[in-house]
Amino acid sequence: MSMQGNSDHERGLRHWIQEGKKIASDRSRRIGRTRKWKFDTVATHGLYDFEQASSLNNGSIMEPIYMSPAQAFHDYDEMEVALAYQMPSWTYTRIANPSTFFLEETVALLESYGTNLEAGCVACSSGMSAIRTAIEPFLVNDRSAPPANFVSTSRVYGGTFQQFSQRQMHDRNIEVRWVTDNLDIDEWASKIDSGTRFLYGEMPSNPAVALFDIEKVAELAHAHGIPLIVDSTCASPALLRPLAFGADIVVQSASKVMVASGMAIAGTMTAKKGIPSRVGPDEMREDFATWVKLLPYRDNGPAMSPMTAVLALNELRSLRTRVAQMSRSAQQVARFLDEHPKVARVNYPGLPNHTQASIADKYLTLVDSEYDAGGLEHLYGYMMVFEVAERDAFAPINTRSFYDNLNMFWRATDLGRVKSVATLPAISTHQQQGEEGRALAAIQPNYVRISIGIEHVDDVITDLDRALDAID
Repeated sequence: MSMQGNSDHERGLRHWIQEGKKIASDRSRRIGRTRKWKFDTVATHGLYDFEQASSLNNGSIMEPIYMSPAQAFHDYDEMEVALAYQMPSWTYTRIANPSTFFLEETVALLESYGTNLEAGCVACSSGMSAIRTAIEPFLVNDRSAPPANFVSTSRVYGGTFQQFSQRQMHDRNIEVRWVTDNLDIDEWASKIDSGTRFLYGEMPSNPAVALFDIEKVAELAHAHGIPLIVDSTCASPALLRPLAFGADIVVQSASKVMVASGMAIAGTMTAKKGIPSRVGPDEMREDFATWVKLLPYRDNGPAMSPMTAVLALNELRSLRTRVAQMSRSAQQVARFLDEHPKVARVNYPGLPNHTQASIADKYLTLVDSEYDAGGLEHLYGYMMVFEVAERDAFAPINTRSFYDNLNMFWRATDLGRVKSVATLPAISTHQQQGEEGRALAAIQPNYVRISIGIEHVDDVITDLDRALDAID
């Protein structure tokens, strides 16, 4: 290339780097504005405003769906700067996409709502891919460090149990150390050694609705220089924002209550900036979400569809209202079941006899309810598990009769839907982990997990009552 060509190229590079700084500055301005809004306003608007609408979508008040797989560049110089990550771009939908950006920016703001934390989000094709995206950067083979292990509560979703026990421990020989008493901080501490890469908890857990003290476990993790990762799918940011209590990374199966219509499979991983880690480069610690998106996420390809991103974004707008209604109905359902003679036990944190009620009240609160007419409101989610009374717990005849006689409830493995759903974890979500795994997670054969939707609560209770009455 001639000297003139070199000079033109350098000017071109400087131009696009400067343009990138303008884009980043504008995004920071919009984030600063949005942080002043209440939760529902953030969920409704995110960072999409008239300036973006007029430049991106002919003035449309709704975010566009970018179905294109790739971004075109003005010239050689812009492409070079963009692919060197020296300016914001989306480049290729496997890495990013404007539609997923709209979702990611909104979720990051919701997960960090009410804090001064800076956070980033990565939209994933499912909740399971979000978990993998969150954990695998910490499980790299580092010859300067002891063999990797990680510590997790045993009360996790069956798919999570399989990912940890089979894909990590069995396939990769990375040990998972299970904590069986979520509230015993000494048990957590006893599992940690120089090879531990992170701590992991699910809150509330699926299906047992088990809780743990996020603040204490986060303090323990940080004392050892490792992050705490929390799956708060069954709460959503409307009831719980783990980052506010010291967690470093939050994963969501957004397929659940965040996208409650049931029309999409989706996951999100949100991380605050400046997380601890015993492995990885400084850039990873400084901004985990961006680093993941531009490197391992780019290479592994768990990208969310742009169509899914906009479906999810539209569902988020009513998240708080929907979670409030579902949770209030669940409270009434739990009381009904707790008093029913054919129900042996109900596990729901909203019941006064629940052993973890104080932890539930510490963490599970309807966001912004202090501004409502009734004042601060503790709500405990839409999911519960109960045990049908059986003569023989290992021969769940009554459980089967109850389940088959449900009418309005959908018999499925789903949850968090606008429609009420019932499942039997021992033969569905946790069947794959075997008897030993189910015992570790305390999953009983007569467990029934129900997810309460937005139907009128009287109709929900009527259906449950009728199915229970069908038991001989």
